[in-house]
Amino acid sequence: MADTGESGEHVDDVEAVTRAVLTASRLLVAVSARSLAAVEDRVTLPQLRLLVMLSMHGPAKLVVLAERLGVNPSTAMRMLDRLIAVGLAERRTNPANRRETVLRLTHEGRVLVEDVTSRRRREVETIVARMAPDRRAALIDALTAFNEAGGEPAVPAADGAMYPLGWTDAPLPQGG
Repeated sequence: MADTGESGEHVDDVEAVTRAVLTASRLLVAVSARSLAAVEDRVTLPQLRLLVMLSMHGPAKLVVLAERLGVNPSTAMRMLDRLIAVGLAERRTNPANRRETVLRLTHEGRVLVEDVTSRRRREVETIVARMAPDRRAALIDALTAFNEAGGEPAVPAADGAMYPLGWTDAPLPQGG
């Protein structure tokens, strides 16, 4: 097991916890980067983020996607134009309002998101499997508390439900 440089007596020290979370974050960023490497010749990280939003929330109007991504509609449109050109997204008439256009994933776009997601999940499972059972149980409690404090929704169970790559549109809780 790697030495974190922290002893058990620092468990209530905000700085020690922050360092431990940042160390874990560095590992998770590396895991995510490796899962993205297989598709980096096809999409950029911001484009993948847009695909994930479509995967998580389903078809959406451009203005809604831009808002969820925190970008200008023109920026979202440029990303979408590139994704449409390579067959990962498409424009469709909104069946609820024929005057509107919605954007959605193609089958190929969904497969790409699922591929990246499953690569990341497998690597995380490999890391977690190396931990002792009591450490895994403690990690569940700690990460659940951390996710709740950060406003991150829970991930679906591994029963075939897709595990989104993050970037929810939920606001970060204020105060504390």
